[in-house]
Amino acid sequence: MCLALPVRVEQILSGERAVVDIGGVRKEISLALVDGIELGDYVILHVGYALARLDPEEAQRTLDLFAALEQEAPS
Repeated sequence: MCLALPVRVEQILSGERAVVDIGGVRKEISLALVDGIELGDYVILHVGYALARLDPEEAQRTLDLFAALEQEAPS
């Protein structure tokens, strides 16, 4: 199973790289597959690569769903 996550771009680096926030964890990713990403944009992240820009409202809906699933998961 593959999973792509919505993440927020926190910092733009040189060489088509960026730092994103994944649930409070900062991770360096590649922007090589998408153009025009700016600070604060949401992108879909899969195995270290941004695949597409995502509408902020859609990103938040998806993040809210993940949070709800986490709360319902058995301990």
